[in-house]
Amino acid sequence: MTAELMVYPLRLADGEHSVFVSGDDAEAKRIVTGLLVSFGHTDVIDLGDLSTARGTEMLLPLWLRLYGRLDTANFNVKIVR
Repeated sequence: MTAELMVYPLRLADGEHSVFVSGDDAEAKRIVTGLLVSFGHTDVIDLGDLSTARGTEMLLPLWLRLYGRLDTANFNVKIVR
């Protein structure tokens, strides 16, 4: 997602968004999760240690294709459980 959408999720795109956090520092992830919640995100998914960040990096090719098809960067994904 774009930085603007991360900060204004409810204003720029309708619906809920899933946001992922990864890292080796539990306190840092707690702080980041708190910031995301303060921005309006309700589905923050902790994927685990820093090695899990590689998985979210692999979303970039899909994001680029969607950006080209939707003609906007104001979108994100939602994990439905």
